Amino acid sequence: MQHISSDFPRFAVIRRASGVAALCVLASCSQPFESVSKNAFDEPDLVYTTSTPPPGAKEGSCWGKHVTPAELETVTHQIQLQPAEVRSDGTMSAPAVYKTETSQMIVKERRELWFETPCAPELTPEFISSLQRALKARGHYRGGVSGYIDPRTRAAIRKYQAPQGLDSAILSLAAARKLGLIAYGETGDRG
Repeated sequence: MQHISSDFPRFAVIRRASGVAALCVLASCSQPFESVSKNAFDEPDLVYTTSTPPPGAKEGSCWGKHVTPAELETVTHQIQLQPAEVRSDGTMSAPAVYKTETSQMIVKERRELWFETPCAPELTPEFISSLQRALKARGHYRGGVSGYIDPRTRAAIRKYQAPQGLDSAILSLAAARKLGLIAYGETGDRG
């Protein structure tokens, strides 16, 4: 079983599989885990299956994970070690001595956002073609209807989901339902 580290990739779709740990491709292409490349939109090319979904996930459900890194701010302080020496006539005989200290503060905490996604078997070329047409009808997708998740499709998914609070190019189940691609109550018992 492959372990998905937190530093590669920033996004991963996780599927709970009972006894089955395999890599599935979004559109019927197969690559080993080590050869996964990141495209221009910094998204994974694969849907990852593992037995480690988020806590409390329903059996057989599929999940995406969006990680927003912490934001740090570097602060530099001047600390006076010795005050200036001033003569009685008001002239300075020795300047003050300072030490510079630099520290980092967390401005915004790291955030992990899990979201439910359509599972790999649902991501057929017909489903993806419907997704591309739905995104095109809403003015988000400008490519051809190919039935494959390509960089343009990923960019359109991100553009569609971002105003809804999910800045990810992995299609969420909520977005798929809102686009009319999956009916409420479908995909097993995930209604």
